[in-house]
Amino acid sequence: MVDLLKTITRYRKPFAGLLMAASLMVVSACAETPSETTTQEEASENVTTEELSGGAEGLIGQTVSLRAEVAKTVDDTSFLLEDDQLFGGEDVLVINASGEPFVLTEGDDTDVQVTGEVQQLVIVDFEREYGLDLDPTIYADYEDRPVVVAQSIALSPDPGDLTSNPDKYYNQRIAVAGEVEDKLSPTTFTIDEEQLFGGEDLLVLTQGITPQTQDGERVVVTGVLRPYLKADFDTDYDLDWDLSVQKQIEAEYTEKPVFVADGVYPSAM
Repeated sequence: MVDLLKTITRYRKPFAGLLMAASLMVVSACAETPSETTTQEEASENVTTEELSGGAEGLIGQTVSLRAEVAKTVDDTSFLLEDDQLFGGEDVLVINASGEPFVLTEGDDTDVQVTGEVQQLVIVDFEREYGLDLDPTIYADYEDRPVVVAQSIALSPDPGDLTSNPDKYYNQRIAVAGEVEDKLSPTTFTIDEEQLFGGEDLLVLTQGITPQTQDGERVVVTGVLRPYLKADFDTDYDLDWDLSVQKQIEAEYTEKPVFVADGVYPSAM
């Protein structure tokens, strides 16, 4: 079942982040370059569950982030998401325009988190704009219907799955939700989620963004999970830790899972 977020955030740039914990969010879509940075300047307003759970036609031109089960793979480019509360109970066709292949292992029932703009499918226009090759015999039934053009796709495992088998998700793009517990530097903080790693805080290192997070704020982070090995992190990332933070991280997180995030977003859950 999908819980609908009660927050709509208007971005000056169109790509909102992935959202965790079975959610749907709508943001205004613009025509500029995507951005994954959440700033305090972005205004928010409340919307109703009814507005979000209605038909997809009312969302054309807006960017949505949703988490649901993959019901069916259509071809290498698209798949169907299924949930009774998404878009009035209709299956949602997702077309991958992220530029990155997304392959779901057969038998893997992990939910998928998708972010993209709701558009009316016109096969010829989509092929030209996104460089896709859409078989008209496959997509004829979807012509002129609303679809989600995904700019980002990630696995969205349940917290218990991460706890029981973190190795399975190492170096894969995933989405994780939690409450900001402790800010260690402008780009590093911990999130608290009781079901994650035996209740221990998860260390989050952001790269390419400086999130405006507040202690106690519930957020969703998107990126990859890696075991913390000092030599690897020193080589691979731009770290802004002072000596005391370095020592704390080495003492508490060596060889433990650390989340390297390229997106941090507010969650209204």
